[in-house]
Amino acid sequence: MATTATCVAGVDEVGRGPLAGPVVAAAVVLDPSAIPLGLNDSKKLSAKRRADILEALRETAQIGIGQATVQEIDDLNILRASHLAMLRAVAALPVSPDHLLIDGNMVPRDTDRPATAVVKGDARSVSIAAASIVAKEHRDAIMRALAQEFPGYGWERNAGYPTKCHKNALVDLGLTPHHRRSFKPIHNILYQVK
Repeated sequence: MATTATCVAGVDEVGRGPLAGPVVAAAVVLDPSAIPLGLNDSKKLSAKRRADILEALRETAQIGIGQATVQEIDDLNILRASHLAMLRAVAALPVSPDHLLIDGNMVPRDTDRPATAVVKGDARSVSIAAASIVAKEHRDAIMRALAQEFPGYGWERNAGYPTKCHKNALVDLGLTPHHRRSFKPIHNILYQVK
């Protein structure tokens, strides 16, 4: 007889594409009686709307956040580092979910509980959408803080993604400890320097 999961966590990550900064994941268990209105893929929401929903989630949902460092991204590869961040987010939850809904087409191989991969999950599951918002807001805050430490790269606006401003700064200012050396554009700069 099939059992029904009673505590389901949506899990999503943000920051696979940037040239700098950590990859951040969030796991969210929603309260079915208090689901914030307007939950959607974080990329489809304005910054103001994301901030409002995050505030509502902090009041009603169970949230766990995990990240993988630039060093871990370079050592493992971005997919494995993303999965590591996801597992850390689940471990950081104040409750223990009995099922995970993972955004994407792959379940982290080291997960210790039942999980389902959901392609385009942030558009198909409110708990994954909630996780996408939490992860994005958390990572954007990290990148804004790093932008104070390392001005000129535009991280407060581009969050470490390879925008024209960021790529120009790499040429003009060089690399920081927060750049992912295993990523091709960074690797190429290092190679040219040598």
